[in-house]
Amino acid sequence: MAALPSQLLAGLPTFHITDAEFRYLRDLIYAHTGISLTEHKRALVCARLAKRLRHHNLSTFADYYHLITECDPEGLEMVEMINCITTNKTDFFREPHHFQFLTETVIPQLRAGARSTLRRLRVWSAGSSTGEEAYTTAITVREALADDDPWDVRILATDIDTQVLAHAERGVYTVEQASRIPEPLLQRYFYRGVGANHGHVRVKPLLSEIVQFRHLNLMDDPWPMRGQFDVIFCRNVVIYFDRETQRRLIERLMRMLRPEGYLFLGHSESIIGTDDAVRHVGQSIYQYKGRA
Repeated sequence: MAALPSQLLAGLPTFHITDAEFRYLRDLIYAHTGISLTEHKRALVCARLAKRLRHHNLSTFADYYHLITECDPEGLEMVEMINCITTNKTDFFREPHHFQFLTETVIPQLRAGARSTLRRLRVWSAGSSTGEEAYTTAITVREALADDDPWDVRILATDIDTQVLAHAERGVYTVEQASRIPEPLLQRYFYRGVGANHGHVRVKPLLSEIVQFRHLNLMDDPWPMRGQFDVIFCRNVVIYFDRETQRRLIERLMRMLRPEGYLFLGHSESIIGTDDAVRHVGQSIYQYKGRA
């Protein structure tokens, strides 16, 4: 994004967040999202929420806190605040060992254990951001099942950020964003933009028809879906939570898996204090053995 001209920057109001304002907003964000913001995130909170103060022509973060807690009965500004605070970084085929495991281990196991000609695969991409993870999963599944009898495949992709979900549902990406997709797969599963859309690609129905995007706050209880997923991706999500929130979330995710199902975490994440119901089977890959 091009930088704003200096004369425009000079006309924008600047804001300072006090200790009390940061504490109130931090606690509010934690209560609604589970995201734990430490003191070193103060500048990030100030910078990201400043545009909301400008939008509402407010002078202080105390005014903004009052707006959200006292003057936002439908929760619309709460959604905007959460959209500003959440971090969304993802790529196609990020951490490729997970998709290799899906191809080489998960699908063959399901194929071998199927009791009918119509086999079933359920995947949840939790914290799906702008959709690259979910569409990569769809590509991986389509490729792995290309020569099989029909499968009943559903990929649920959820995120707390409504803006990134809208991006994901459109399924439009720049050529640069799609650069990690091998060319044969790019041709098979994406349209190339022409004219005004040059430099962009868009997912084909072959992918979008098996991916469903839904808004979901992982702190909600209960979750609306029933579970029994074969695979759950929850990568680079739990790192934003404190230890107790991480523990509770991992336990809930495991209960959404079928026995012998798999949870994929990010490369810097791990499961702490697990019981005998969980088996570590690969790089940030955990299998739910079920409970007796």
